[in-house]
Amino acid sequence: SFNSLNHDMTLTEFKFIWYMEYSHRMWGRVVGLAYILPAAYFWRRGWLSRPLKGCVLTLCGLVCFQGLLGWYMVKSGLEEKPDSYDIPRVSQYRLAAHLGSALVLYSASLWTGLSLLLPRHKLPETHQLLRMRQYAHGTTALIFLTALSGAFVAGLDAGLVYNSFPKMGERWIPDDLLAFSPVLRNVFENPTTVQFDHRILGIASVTAVTALYLFSRKIPLPRRTRMAVTSLLAVACMQ
Repeated sequence: SFNSLNHDMTLTEFKFIWYMEYSHRMWGRVVGLAYILPAAYFWRRGWLSRPLKGCVLTLCGLVCFQGLLGWYMVKSGLEEKPDSYDIPRVSQYRLAAHLGSALVLYSASLWTGLSLLLPRHKLPETHQLLRMRQYAHGTTALIFLTALSGAFVAGLDAGLVYNSFPKMGERWIPDDLLAFSPVLRNVFENPTTVQFDHRILGIASVTAVTALYLFSRKIPLPRRTRMAVTSLLAVACMQ
């Protein structure tokens, strides 16, 4: 990397990116200890129920898996790739997997914590409520997919290809959208297609969250649930 691309980098500039990576690794290890040490203490004291023990083991396993996946991702950036134009980059597939597992770990941790802290609402299982729950799950999956597509944008530097919105350059649909063969390869390896997909998914996510909010206004919901849906809409708009 130094010989082919960053030969003019100063020692101060190198230290900056080195400490960024080092801090990320150290923070990841602190997170791991914050999971595993209290879990071992609570387990030994007998404060965990049988179902909670399963949750704790799963979360601790996810923490360890996340660390290994991070190492596996970084390793891909250290390999010589003749088709990468001498630009060292990690595999976009491994980057997406690393981000995806982090989101799963965070969501599972938050869900477990809130389940213990807040009692579950006993609501009548009406048709509207069931529909809203299904729609909320679908919206969650769409948001997750949008975040993963963002990892492909980052991994391929696809954000540098077009910097205009809503059009991409002078066109709504760029000419090189399906430049790679076979066609499916474009979805994961063509920077133009990756950016285009991320835009579509982002717009779809905001639309889905807005529709969820409007639908929730028609159903009698507890205050806590209303606050959650309203906060989701606010964060989606800010994002």
